[in-house]
Amino acid sequence: MPYEIVVNGRAHTVEEDGQTPLLWILRDMLHLTGTKYGCGIAQCGACTVHVDGQAMRSCSLPLEAAVGSQIVTIEAVAGVEADAVRAAWVERDVPQCGFCQSGQIMSAVALLRLIPAPTDDDIDQAMSGNICRCATYNRIRAAIHDAARTVSA
Repeated sequence: MPYEIVVNGRAHTVEEDGQTPLLWILRDMLHLTGTKYGCGIAQCGACTVHVDGQAMRSCSLPLEAAVGSQIVTIEAVAGVEADAVRAAWVERDVPQCGFCQSGQIMSAVALLRLIPAPTDDDIDQAMSGNICRCATYNRIRAAIHDAARTVSA
């Protein structure tokens, strides 16, 4: 059965089983490889995308559940929050291996859109589903605070 999904502002018709995880549609069919496969059980956050503005794990979201939603991947996330997060990530030298970074950035952008001036607790809660193998959590939190100051300036 064909499914129509909107990814990064473009409509795509996908002929796949409706239970296929969105992650595989993004990576294998649409060739949007910035969204990473990490654990496959929605525990690591590497596959985070925005679905109607909310950070969601694409490895556990069935294709059929994505129909009718606006999906945004790391390749197209934009806006003042995204720009501020990217700049803060570079300034704070957040990435090491870089594997988790697209998921981290997508979660951070979603957080700042929801809570423009987050506390440490807000950040810890919003980012708790994102695992960083290199343990740059302190730099991630500092970068989010920096981005929040930029957004509110």
